[in-house]
Amino acid sequence: MKPLHYYFLGTGAWFLAYGIQSVAFAWLVTIVLAESPTMVGFAQMTFLLPATLLMLIGGSLADQVGGRRMALIGHVLAATAPLFLLVTILLDQFSYTLLLVFAVIIGCSQALVTPARDGLLAQVADGRIQQRVVQVSMIQFGIQMLGFIIASFADTVGAVAILSAQSLFLLFGAIAFYRLKLPFEAPVRHSNKMLQQIAYSIAEGYHSVRQSPHMSAVVIQNCAMGVFFMGSYIVGIPLLIREEYSGSAVELSWVNGANALGLVLTMLLLMRFGDIKRQGRAMLIAQMLASIALLGSGLGLGFNSLIICVFVWGLCGGVAMTMSRTVMQEQAPENQRARMMSFYSFSFIGAGPVGALVSGFLVDLLGASMALIISSVCMLLVSIYMSCRSPLWMLGKA
Repeated sequence: MKPLHYYFLGTGAWFLAYGIQSVAFAWLVTIVLAESPTMVGFAQMTFLLPATLLMLIGGSLADQVGGRRMALIGHVLAATAPLFLLVTILLDQFSYTLLLVFAVIIGCSQALVTPARDGLLAQVADGRIQQRVVQVSMIQFGIQMLGFIIASFADTVGAVAILSAQSLFLLFGAIAFYRLKLPFEAPVRHSNKMLQQIAYSIAEGYHSVRQSPHMSAVVIQNCAMGVFFMGSYIVGIPLLIREEYSGSAVELSWVNGANALGLVLTMLLLMRFGDIKRQGRAMLIAQMLASIALLGSGLGLGFNSLIICVFVWGLCGGVAMTMSRTVMQEQAPENQRARMMSFYSFSFIGAGPVGALVSGFLVDLLGASMALIISSVCMLLVSIYMSCRSPLWMLGKA
């Protein structure tokens, strides 16, 4: 089997488990524990914060010791988290505090896997970066839909079965990355100066991003997406479903599935019609349209309307995410690609804890609908500003 195929298998296993977790975690904290909006926001922040703090270190380690090794370690670590939560449930000790411990373990593993996996893509892409980015994105969101379907049975089969499935898929991903053979893999370095090397590596990556106007603009736009889009998606939408539509795991799965379906359809269209030449312009326009779709989801027009708006949000997100990842992959120096992609992930995931807390506070103060409307307007203004003031609008070939 080719290295690309093992890469796809490992990536698919991770995102299948992540799809299960996306619904299961929101279900546990929002429906099972019935926590307040602020505590829901804090729980989602706890999940995102370790990845924020460790993402750049994960990227540096991937460049130094090899992305395959870091992806393998991250998968094994992640597989222990649902097993831990499963044991607490069986012992009737499940609590909000232990759910936060689960979130921290998953967040740490994500900091290892994400930059390692992104850095490996160029090594197995055969020179077709944008096409491979589209394929990976399609796998990501297509397989997540299966994860959402599995998690939708949480009310019926219980948390133990759902968490067991998540752990098994993560272990399968670890096996795939173990069997992935690369033409070149960085040797393991045993050095007393490892921390110094990591610090230097991160600083070097930061300067590379800062010196590139295009990568800098993508990072800024990603930060805005993390605050206004991610916060709305992981906090505002679940609370909207609970408060206005009296939903549970099934409704959460429907919404997640609609978003993923939009993303997958976008990927299929990109594969059908080929590369987009004006990547920056496509990204900015897509984010403006996504802001309008998010605004529609907060208007309270009914659950069917929410599904449609989230689906359109996903369509736009597929373009925005693919183009931003392509810009970073193409602009990054070859020997710093994992670090560049760690900055890419850091800018999005790093802003997520802020977005989760802000969204939770806004829901507490103004309600879920108004929180979504405010976030959508803020993101729209940022996208318009970046269209006028950054070089992204003119990036690419005419």
